[in-house]
Amino acid sequence: MLQKLRDKTSGWIATVILGLLIIPFAFVGIEQYLGQRTDNSVARIDAPPTWWPTAPAWWPVSVFWTHEKITSDEFRSRFEQERMQRRAQQGEAFDARAFESVDNKRAILETLIDARVQQVAAQRNGLVVSDAMVQKAIMDVPGFQVDGKFDYARYKLALASLTPPQSERQFEATVRDDLQRSMLAMGVGNSNFVTTAEMDRLIRLMGERRDVSLVLLPPPTPDTAEVSAAEIQKWYDAHTAQFRAPETVEIEYVEVDASKLPPPAAADEATLRHRYEQEKARFVEAEQRLASHILVRVDEKADAAAQKAAEEKAKRLAEQAKAPGADFAALARANSDDTGSQVAGGDLGWVAKGMMVAPFENALFAMKAGEISAPVKSEFGWHIIQLRDVQTGSQQTFEQVHDQLAREQAEVDRERTVSDFTSRLVDLTLKNPSSLAPAARDMNLPLQKLGPFARTNAQGIGANPAVQRVAFSEEAIQSGAISDPIEIAPGHSVLLRVTAHTAEHAQPLAQVRDQVIAAVRADRASKAARKEADALVARVNKGETLDAIAAEKQLPPPQAVPGVPRGAPVPEAAVSDAIFAVPAPAAGKLSAGHAELSNGGIALFAVSQVTPGDVATLPAEQRQMLQQQIAQVGGGDDVRALVDSLRKRVKVQVVEQNL
Repeated sequence: MLQKLRDKTSGWIATVILGLLIIPFAFVGIEQYLGQRTDNSVARIDAPPTWWPTAPAWWPVSVFWTHEKITSDEFRSRFEQERMQRRAQQGEAFDARAFESVDNKRAILETLIDARVQQVAAQRNGLVVSDAMVQKAIMDVPGFQVDGKFDYARYKLALASLTPPQSERQFEATVRDDLQRSMLAMGVGNSNFVTTAEMDRLIRLMGERRDVSLVLLPPPTPDTAEVSAAEIQKWYDAHTAQFRAPETVEIEYVEVDASKLPPPAAADEATLRHRYEQEKARFVEAEQRLASHILVRVDEKADAAAQKAAEEKAKRLAEQAKAPGADFAALARANSDDTGSQVAGGDLGWVAKGMMVAPFENALFAMKAGEISAPVKSEFGWHIIQLRDVQTGSQQTFEQVHDQLAREQAEVDRERTVSDFTSRLVDLTLKNPSSLAPAARDMNLPLQKLGPFARTNAQGIGANPAVQRVAFSEEAIQSGAISDPIEIAPGHSVLLRVTAHTAEHAQPLAQVRDQVIAAVRADRASKAARKEADALVARVNKGETLDAIAAEKQLPPPQAVPGVPRGAPVPEAAVSDAIFAVPAPAAGKLSAGHAELSNGGIALFAVSQVTPGDVATLPAEQRQMLQQQIAQVGGGDDVRALVDSLRKRVKVQVVEQNL
C-alpha cells in the first residue's frame, strides 16, 4: 500500500499541488507561531509599500508592508527619561501621581510614534546617515568634551555610566537612528522662509495703533425667572464636568516642631573651647593688600608684533611710574586699558588672595608696601602694579568669637535634639505602621486629624505641596501606612497616615441642583447682555454715536483712548483683543464691537482710525532676528504638518494593556 501511495504522489502534477499547498500553510504556520509568542510592544506601525500606497493590509499583500514596533522597554526608557527631566525642572512641584496618568503615558507614546514614523519615512525615501555625520554628532556632545574638545576617556566613562551601560557600537547605532529620524524634520523645518513683503505686512500689523472710544456697560441684571426641570436636566447633562466632586483624603498626623520641644542645655565653656580649637582656621582674618594697577591690554592670540608692542609700552609706563615724584594715579587715568579702574586712577581697593588671576596675585603678594612692580603678564595683558598698603592677617581670640560659637553650638544641639526625637518617633511607628496613635501617645504628641480635603481647598498643613504629594500618592492611599517625616520648614516636619480616600466622582443632580439653577440663570443674564451689546454695536455701525448711546443709558461719557497698541490692557486684555479683531473703519466711519469684562460687565467700543506700523522704524538687526524667529515658528508648523501627513499614510495600533 505504501508503494502505491508513493507511486501516486511522485508525478509532476502531485509535486505542483503539494507546492501550492505548502505556501499558504507556511505563512499560516509562521503567523500562528509568531502569534503565540508574548507581544511586548506598546504600539505597532504598519506602512504600505512605496510602490503601492493603497495596498490592502490583508495577506498575502501584507508581506510587502513595513512593520515596526515600539517595545515596552523602549517606552519605559523614554518614560523614565521624561520623569527625570520633569522632576529636575519642577523640583518640589513635581507630582509623581499625575505623571503616571494614562493621558501622560499616551502623550509620551505619541512622541515616540511620531519619531518612529519619521524614521520609517526616511528609510523608505533612501535617506542615509554617513559615518562622518555620526562621528561629528558624538564629538559635539558637551558631556563628552574636556576644555571644549572631545575626550575619548570621558566618552567611554559616560557610556559605562548609562542605565543600562552601552557599548560604543550600541551608542553609535542610537545616534545614527536619531540622526536619520531627524533628517526629514530638519530638512523641512529649515526650508521655511519669510519674504520681504510678508515681513513688511507683519511689521505694519504688529506696530498698528488704533484710536478708540469706550463705554463700560454695567454687569447684567440678575436673572430671577423660574428654571424648569427640563432646563435643569439639560444644563446638567451638558456640563457634567463642572459638577464633579474632586478627589479628597482624610489624614491623621503628628507634628515635630523644634520650637515646641524642650531647648537643649547651653554648651559649657569646655565644649566651646574645643570647637574653637577645631575650627580655629575659620577665625583668621586674611591678609589684604591695597593695590592699584595700569593695564596694557593685549589679546593672547595677537601676533608677535602686537605682543612685543604691548610689552614695550608697559615697560615705558613702569619706568615713568617709578620715576621720582611720579603720579601713579594720573598715569593710570591717562594710559590704563582697564575701564573699571581707570577713572579711579587704577585703584583696585583691598585685595585678598584668590581675588585676582595667579600671575597678578603672585606678584602683588611678593611686593613690599610702596613698591611698583615691573610689567607682569596675565591673560588680560601687561600690568604695572602699585602696592599702597598692607593689612596683615590676624587670629581672632576665643573671647572675640565666644558669642558666635555659642549660637552655632546651640543650633547644632537643637538640630541634634530634633533629629533624635524624630528618630525615636519613626522607630515607634515602624513597630505599629497602621496607626499613629501609639507612637503619638508614647512621644507625648497630640494626634491631629484633617479632612476631608481636596488639593484645591486644603487648609493648614494640607495646603503644603510636599504634604499633598504624599497624602494623594497611590502608595499612601492604598497601604494606609505611616509616611516618612515630611519637612514643612527647617525644624518642622510631620508624619501622616491617610485614613480615608474618595476618588473624583460625578455628583448627582439632586446634590448640585442649586448650582445648576444658578448657572442657568447666569447664562441667561449673560446672553441677554450680549444680545443688548450686539444691538448697540449695530446702531453704532449704522452711524449712531457712542455719546448718544451713553446718554440714553445714563452712563458716563465715552472715554477716548488714542493710539492703542496691540496687547495693551485697555482696560483688560480681552477688550484689547476685541479692538484689534474688528475690521478697520472706512473713512469717516466707525467700526464697533464689544468684549466681556471680568466683573461680568461689557465694554462697548468704537474704532475711529487705524494707523499701521512704520516699516522704516525697525532696525535692520531686529528685523533680521524677527524674520528668523518667524521662519523657525513656521518651520515648526511645517514639521508638524509633515508628521500629521505621514501618520495618515500608516496604520498605528496602540496596545493599551502594555503601557
